Amino acid sequence: MKTDWNPLLRAEFEKPYWNDLQRFVADERGRAPVYPPSDEVFAALHLTPYADVRVLILGQDPYHGAGQAHGLCFSVQRGVPAPPSLVNILKELEADLGCPRPDHGCLEAWAGKGVLLLNAVLTVRGANAASHAGKGWETFTDEVIRAVNAKPERVVFMLWGGYARKKKALIDTTRHVVIESAHPSPLSAHNGFLGSRPFSKANAALEEAGLPPIDWCL
Repeated sequence: MKTDWNPLLRAEFEKPYWNDLQRFVADERGRAPVYPPSDEVFAALHLTPYADVRVLILGQDPYHGAGQAHGLCFSVQRGVPAPPSLVNILKELEADLGCPRPDHGCLEAWAGKGVLLLNAVLTVRGANAASHAGKGWETFTDEVIRAVNAKPERVVFMLWGGYARKKKALIDTTRHVVIESAHPSPLSAHNGFLGSRPFSKANAALEEAGLPPIDWCL
């Protein structure tokens, strides 16, 4: 991991769970499609340096359809139809900030502006949601969240849905801001995600701390 994350996370690579986890993922790749591709598993950390993190959006695990996951939570590459949760995120972005809805679902532009798009679990077996949960990824990504929490300047954490909201326990809310709501999934978006205005709230929290806002428009 040739980024400024490396010194913060290097100790994890020496722990027993890490070797077990990597062995598990390698075995899975030998048996079935696993997403995202191996060179994109850590895309969130490569595209958003630790020094640049101003917002952390937490997803649960990668999309499990072919060609969807590329290492950034909720994002798909250009040319790939936006999954339902992402459609609702883009709908809320338009309602909140007036950003025209893009003709793609790629969130890489956010990653380049200090938005860490982190999934709690970084791999998944094709067509089998949450199949790599509980294998060790959560230990690693909790450490990522702790590292972001240790930043001296304010960070905005967006926790959407019950699973993500449990991670609030890792965050010092006296220094950072947590924006939480229902998940953008069609099953729950109308119960508090749509209309929650997370993007303008994030920018208000950053500006209140003297930090520049995020240009969220895609």
